[in-house]
Amino acid sequence: MSESIFKAYDIRGLVDKELTPDFAFATGVAVARFLELSREPGTVVIGEDMRPSSPSLAAAFSAGITSQGLDVIRIGLASTDMLYFAAGKLNLPGAMFTASHNPAAYNGIKLCLSGARPIGKESGLVTIENFVKEGTPMAMRNLGVEKKQDLLEDYVDHLLSLVDLADIRPLKIVIDAGNGMAGHTAPAVFKRLNAEVIEMYFELDGTFPNHEANPIDPKNLVDLQKAVKKHGADIGLAFDGDADRCFLVDEKGDLVNPSALTSLIASRELEKYPGSNIIYNLISSKAVKEVVEECGGSAVRSRVGHSYIKKLMAETNAVFGGEHSGHFYFRDFWKADSGMLAALHAIAALGESKKTLSSILKEFNRYVSSGEVNSTVTDAQASMKVIEEKYLAQGGVHIDHLDGLTVTTDGWWFNLRASNTEPLLRLNVEASTELRMKNVRDDVLNTIRG
Repeated sequence: MSESIFKAYDIRGLVDKELTPDFAFATGVAVARFLELSREPGTVVIGEDMRPSSPSLAAAFSAGITSQGLDVIRIGLASTDMLYFAAGKLNLPGAMFTASHNPAAYNGIKLCLSGARPIGKESGLVTIENFVKEGTPMAMRNLGVEKKQDLLEDYVDHLLSLVDLADIRPLKIVIDAGNGMAGHTAPAVFKRLNAEVIEMYFELDGTFPNHEANPIDPKNLVDLQKAVKKHGADIGLAFDGDADRCFLVDEKGDLVNPSALTSLIASRELEKYPGSNIIYNLISSKAVKEVVEECGGSAVRSRVGHSYIKKLMAETNAVFGGEHSGHFYFRDFWKADSGMLAALHAIAALGESKKTLSSILKEFNRYVSSGEVNSTVTDAQASMKVIEEKYLAQGGVHIDHLDGLTVTTDGWWFNLRASNTEPLLRLNVEASTELRMKNVRDDVLNTIRG
């Protein structure tokens, strides 16, 4: 078994080479053992995406679970947030077969405890990995029962109970499903709204014939940007392969900064729950903290990564959390992330107003950011030390190490973080002007790259 298949938050690998039905069966057995040790309920919910390998892998995993005497509910085709909905609503542990935005050759398994609580390296995934490596001694057990349950309409009911869309003005919306799971969930959601929907790539196809289902890469949003302008649409939505992330395009065809969407949703949630905590990760715009505080909330800064955000949400009872990667977390959605729920908040804000999306978001776009710039380095820690010493020597800066190195002044800030998986340093810079941002960005890059 490849060491690399167990990641920080999930299991992910190449189909037939790393991820086989035998591996899925063994993982099902291991997950069942872990759930019994954790005193979890004795039924596991299983969902799957549209990849050709997902049904056979899910079936093998289910057989592994039931071989240990636990029961299974198969919900069939689902987005990852629909699996979280099922785990939350039924209060059962869950498994989602998806490789998210990865190319067609990959598949994977995202796991959660009852109530959609995450399972990652720090919360059970290492134990499961060890069980898979050890193998399980055969014991005579009664087989568990597998049954099927369709939860799509229940999922839609829940989403629409959280965002009031009853009285929105008529909107024209372009949706790029990227041949992923939004092609399954979006029709069920949007048929209930006062909206004309122009569908792009709704055919479920795990070979991704049109473009990668990875909207964080701007090249995968070009088709959506063109379509929004061509159709004179009010908003464009782009989902990743398992539809747990959503990126927006405004009526001009311009990409919406995820921090602006975080600020918008935060302001709406604080209207509903005054004085609440809102979580943002440290590469989000400085504007997020400002907006949260202006709206009477408390802004809680987090490391990058969903396990940190979900843990902080539980600790602080935060009502909402936003990540710059397009993940948005909601207390009313079992602290899990939902791209569809984030999209519905943006649509509600647009539909309640006579303004365009770009003018609604204007107050949240206060600074200029570099986006993430990667540099290949031989020693990430040594490179960060050089940068830290250089900026400390200049004076007038604040430095912290919550996640990598963050250097802050009144007019700009930057964060440098080492990649977990590659010899890369990731740089994010934000400043009050374009010129200042470019100067800081280029100074840091020139120092790193010599």
